[in-house]
Amino acid sequence: MARLTLDFPEDQYCYSTHLTVRVTDINAANHLANDSMISMISEARARFLFEFGIAETEANGTGIIVTDLATTYKAEAHARDQLLFEVGVMDFNKYGGDIIFRISRPADGTQVAMAKSGFVFFNYQQSKVVPMPEALRSSFPQVNWLD
Repeated sequence: MARLTLDFPEDQYCYSTHLTVRVTDINAANHLANDSMISMISEARARFLFEFGIAETEANGTGIIVTDLATTYKAEAHARDQLLFEVGVMDFNKYGGDIIFRISRPADGTQVAMAKSGFVFFNYQQSKVVPMPEALRSSFPQVNWLD
């Protein structure tokens, strides 16, 4: 199987947050575990959405649902490492797009991982995918559109 390569345009990052690797995030090999990295990516995503006023679930039952996640690892992270999560969006379509992540360790400039999370808007009351709200689209005019 070919290795996955994730490389994103610099101008798509529009938010950043720091998260600290906890002792409980460490696996038997003494570095950040895959499942903990996914949890940290989810936390960075939640902070990003909150910062831009995007509710993960609206009163009408519409929310964001993750459709896929791809992650590539570049270096290990260890307990108490402070990680910088740079977050952005790209590849919008009628129903959603991608949230992108660049994860690094600012203390030494090491890139730890890259990730891309696909999302769509989903109405949980109707159990169906629905179009992306105009308010979200207009919040990110720099984002490219896919048909």
